[in-house]
Amino acid sequence: MPQAASAPDPYPAPRPATRERTGPRHDPEDTTGMTATPEPAPAPGPGPESGAGSPAPAPCPPESVRRVACVGAGVIGGGWVAHFLARGYDVTAWDPAPDAEEKLRRLVDAAWPALRQLGLHPSASPDRLTVLPTLEEAVADAEFVQESAPEKLELKRSLLARIDAAAPGGAVIASSTSGYPMTDMQGEAADPGRLLVGHPFNPPYLIPLVEVVGGELTRPGAVEWASRFYEAAGKSVITMDKELPGFIANRLQEALWREALHMVANGEATVQEIDDSITEGPGLRWAFMGPCLTFALAGGEGGMAHMLDHFGPSLKSPWTRLEAPELDASLRDAMVEGCDAAAAGRSAAQLVAERDQGVIDVLRATGRLPRSADGERP
Repeated sequence: MPQAASAPDPYPAPRPATRERTGPRHDPEDTTGMTATPEPAPAPGPGPESGAGSPAPAPCPPESVRRVACVGAGVIGGGWVAHFLARGYDVTAWDPAPDAEEKLRRLVDAAWPALRQLGLHPSASPDRLTVLPTLEEAVADAEFVQESAPEKLELKRSLLARIDAAAPGGAVIASSTSGYPMTDMQGEAADPGRLLVGHPFNPPYLIPLVEVVGGELTRPGAVEWASRFYEAAGKSVITMDKELPGFIANRLQEALWREALHMVANGEATVQEIDDSITEGPGLRWAFMGPCLTFALAGGEGGMAHMLDHFGPSLKSPWTRLEAPELDASLRDAMVEGCDAAAAGRSAAQLVAERDQGVIDVLRATGRLPRSADGERP
């Protein structure tokens, strides 16, 4: 939702720039500025993708991208920075927080041991990161842009429009939004056809999945390009055919999360019991086999058909409550206190390190450790 009128905007609009945007550039030595009134991006079109109008500038081949810009450098944006650096890209980043660079470099340093275990690109280095003072400078030479600003719709809309106005005309622009459809975010951009969702999972440098989906004004070719780019960058990609609030994995996570909140709110289970029920139970098999195939195995040789015939009536059982409970002070306190107890004195940094190592161990144990950038398994 939009920020309160009295609060300072953490992503302020830019001051006039000094260079006219004319399209994609591939000269790393070009250090000129930007113009005060950027040339509007071409309208989506023409041809089979976008109808009438002048053609949109063509992006470079996804496999040829070398320069990536990350707008927003918090937990998700910083995780993207670490991932792209590990894959050997040159990364420019911008975040309005005064201590953003210090925190970002600290995050990258903390992630690097885990990334080294996964396998680094021969050119990978934290030194390939450049943090710039303005959004416009950060995206000026980008061949791909990943936006990871806070989940506030009006902020996303205005920020994506600014990125579109400043980025080279051929660059595809993706949002890390965890739930907003791109249709709701792209309306202020001059060229909405190149805007799409690239939704990661935390931390982006370890969890392979990214969900890719366009909005009503997104060119199909941009969605295809982004999916190929993410795959080239070492991600596991689900390219969605239709927009869906929350996408796929978050909707599944949310159903589980809401039921967990209900159980805590009603005194039916503790935070520790809920977490243990997953990590010591279905979570172990979900790491390598999803819920649908897992349930199909419950049908034996008869598979999912037998499973549904046999267990279908249980869908009528009162085993879940899909409406979210009221998150009042009592429930909030119970969740916070329960998580503090579960942490058992471990710091956030210690928990992150344990989580990262755990993900690597699961991937290794199940034979799904990602190939390193040179094609070999570490």
